[in-house]
Amino acid sequence: MKLTSTRIEKSPEIMIIPMIDIIFFLLVFFMLSTLYMTDQKTIQINLPKAASAQTDVVKSLQVTVAKDGQLFLGTDPMDLDNLKNTVKRETAMGEISMVLRADGDVDYSKFIGVLDEMKKCGVKKISLAAKS
Repeated sequence: MKLTSTRIEKSPEIMIIPMIDIIFFLLVFFMLSTLYMTDQKTIQINLPKAASAQTDVVKSLQVTVAKDGQLFLGTDPMDLDNLKNTVKRETAMGEISMVLRADGDVDYSKFIGVLDEMKKCGVKKISLAAKS
């Protein structure tokens, strides 16, 4: 008399759905982690606070007026004439936006002078940086 086993023997299977879930999770994790890996290189200044300040996620030119009145484009120091020439070259290639940053202790007339010169160079979108 032949006895039959009550256990049903299955061959091993690769379950694809959990593997897709894990790969998707890793993809999302690495995509989100790369967003926080970008460094924004700027000059250290003391920005004034504003209740309505917003964070801009669009890349643009950053012009900084330091406490001593020195101008920076990004992290490069330059005088007003070089800054105007660089901005005119950039606006000739297409419309640009600019973030104008100034230390809280900067002379107001210096700040307005830089703002006025940037408008004369053809920059239509100028944002003023402030802490939120």
